[in-house]
Amino acid sequence: MIVSSGVLAVNGRAGANNRIVTGHIGVGGKGTGHLKSIPDNVGALCDVDALHAKKAASLFDRKLPIFSDYRRLLERKDIDAVVIASPDHWHALMMIDACAAGKDVYVEKPACKTIEEGRAMVNAAKRYKRVVQVGSQGRHHPAAAVLRKFLQEGNIGRVTRVECWHNDNPVGGDPLKAAKPPAHLDWDMWLGPAAGRAFNPDYCHRNFRWMLDLGGGQIRDRGAHVFNLISWFLGLDRTGPSRIEAKGRIPESGLWNCPTHFEVTYDFKRPDISIHWAQPGIRAADFEFGAVYHGTQGKTIVRGGDGRVFPDEQVVAFANDNEMAYTLPDKVPAHKYNLENWLDCIKTRKAPVMDIESGHRVASMCILANLAYRLERPVSWNPKRERFDRDKAANLLLGSPGRAEWRI
Repeated sequence: MIVSSGVLAVNGRAGANNRIVTGHIGVGGKGTGHLKSIPDNVGALCDVDALHAKKAASLFDRKLPIFSDYRRLLERKDIDAVVIASPDHWHALMMIDACAAGKDVYVEKPACKTIEEGRAMVNAAKRYKRVVQVGSQGRHHPAAAVLRKFLQEGNIGRVTRVECWHNDNPVGGDPLKAAKPPAHLDWDMWLGPAAGRAFNPDYCHRNFRWMLDLGGGQIRDRGAHVFNLISWFLGLDRTGPSRIEAKGRIPESGLWNCPTHFEVTYDFKRPDISIHWAQPGIRAADFEFGAVYHGTQGKTIVRGGDGRVFPDEQVVAFANDNEMAYTLPDKVPAHKYNLENWLDCIKTRKAPVMDIESGHRVASMCILANLAYRLERPVSWNPKRERFDRDKAANLLLGSPGRAEWRI
């Protein structure tokens, strides 16, 4: 009898009956990294850009089914779980549909584009009893575990303030580039629930990040990584700020509309903590982004926050004293650990370290900053109700209606 190479267990690889088969939605950029991290699990590919799909398929020595509509992938009974690395404005709807289809989900950060989307994602995971991991890999970096222990043991006293720095949002994009979409790209499907607009190559693929209604700028990209660690270290995964104030400059030219010189201050009541985000901010170390944790008895500087987490000397000494490893093995990306944790949790049905509730709360911080900027005034937030206090105008910005059939 002849069987395909993926069925039998070889060289430590599980056989088909034990292996979780994953479908991958969005296979360019970060999505390619996911494919390389868990290649033996991959069972299907989906991308609205045929060139992305073709390039991804070439990574494998076996033939994989390829889709341009993620709903067709979700219909497959041989797919156990899905990895979503689409643009941010697709995360919520794809995750919710996957849960409804009985699939466990790994969804890239930021978890959602709006507050209402995030809460709907949490509710879907609970309703369908799905294991959902959000792709903020910083929590799986060994240095993050050391930092968390260092802070929680009170080595700098009680943390009262965190100062974050990051390079600024870029200015650019040409609004006059509007053109017919290339034949290999399904532009209408790329837009999905986002507001309709003519194709412009300066929107995609990565450049969607610099549009407020699509990617939301650096704070919703790297900010999701930095806040992810802050939230984990300081126990903020089930709460949020009570007051947010933001300011920035409107770009004077170009297509992209995310603000420059962007600064945000978050005030928390329980616990009593202030978090300040600044672009570009004052660099506390030689790295393009990071955070300074100020405590009642000292401070510590954390460079990075995504797959790169670098503690300062006192934390390195703490790690050595406690015999804790704080660096990644050579050539092993942090998101590989993130994906492996998710696969383990699918088998055990335990909550992953970055579950959807945590991911939603972290994304909410990024979203609230942009809302405060758009409103041009401080806002008061009720983290329990997830509503603004006595502020109808602000509450109207908590969700979006979606476009055409693409509605939650």
